[in-house]
Amino acid sequence: MEVKTSDNLKKLPPYLFMEIDKAKRKAREDGRDLIDLGIGDPDTPTPKPIIQALAKAAKDPANHRYALDAGMPQLRRKIADWYEDRFKVKLDPGNEILPLLGSKEGLAHMAFAFLDKDDVSLVPDPGYPVYNNATLLAGGRPMAMPLLEKNGFLPDLGKIPAMVLKKAKLMFLNYPNNPTAATADRGFLKELLAFSRKYGILVCYDMAYSEMCFDGYVPESLLQIGGMRDNVIEFHSFSKTFNMTGWRLGWACGAPKALAGLAKIKSNIDSGIFQAVQWAGIEALELHSEICPQLNRMYQQRRDVLVDGLRELGWNVTSPKATFYVWTKVPAAIGSIEFCDRLLKRADIVATPGLGFGKYGEGYVRFALTQDKVRLEEAVRRISERL
Repeated sequence: MEVKTSDNLKKLPPYLFMEIDKAKRKAREDGRDLIDLGIGDPDTPTPKPIIQALAKAAKDPANHRYALDAGMPQLRRKIADWYEDRFKVKLDPGNEILPLLGSKEGLAHMAFAFLDKDDVSLVPDPGYPVYNNATLLAGGRPMAMPLLEKNGFLPDLGKIPAMVLKKAKLMFLNYPNNPTAATADRGFLKELLAFSRKYGILVCYDMAYSEMCFDGYVPESLLQIGGMRDNVIEFHSFSKTFNMTGWRLGWACGAPKALAGLAKIKSNIDSGIFQAVQWAGIEALELHSEICPQLNRMYQQRRDVLVDGLRELGWNVTSPKATFYVWTKVPAAIGSIEFCDRLLKRADIVATPGLGFGKYGEGYVRFALTQDKVRLEEAVRRISERL
């Protein structure tokens, strides 16, 4: 018999990152010395105290059973404490916090919880592909909000057509931003809150990079600005903050009714987070003030090496205030995919073409600061000599 996929699955665009992975594997099989600045995956290990907390909890038989779908009360209380300390916002651990199997899972399931057929979600372009693709899989219609350099890579909310707004139920936004590394100031966040309430849109605010910031910049939470939580859910991640990408741990917080909808989806799909990982998450939050400054100093040094090096080669590069990405225009009259192909073939450097994040990402390239300073200096040298 012929196996046929669903129509929604067929709507998904080609996953460019799979092709990049194939090219990387082939290059490594050929024995080439790759400098991988492609995927946003920290290259330094998870801090030892977090690993030790996991090991201890994993030996306790009480943690070997199914976990609670809503997360351990101890983790939810710890998240509430951390949130109040970090953002000066009080959250109810019982109905305003929902632990997740990584923030990506929660972001994707929002579409299934809140979109009916042909409902619209507003998605940034360029943007994290999950926003667009989850909408398609749920049967909704993603509508792009262009993030243009002239607007500081912020969406122009006033240019969203009225007919689109009538059907819009969700809006996905992400600041500090992946892939552009742009930041949003308080003025924009206030505008966003007023706009979303006016049109009855639930804002899914992805703050995976909220703790990765430099030069005195400190990202703000939508929840600390608005005072109301009826139409905002924020998503946070342990992945980049604590070098825990493979552990799959994050949380959503905000509007209780919206969280209840997300929780209902999750209760029918997954059986909770391994409790030993949750105990490790508690330890990570305890160590936040020690771990994050160290990591930020490291990434700031790496940022300066790459940005300064590219500028010396004549590139017009903006130095990001947050994330561990450098987003810059392709310094040639070619497309971003062709440019990244040249980087790989001529200089053995892996980077991500902007087109992989949407049509408005064309003409740009993203470098991830996931190599040490020596390797970044080598990357600049290779670009200078081989391109």
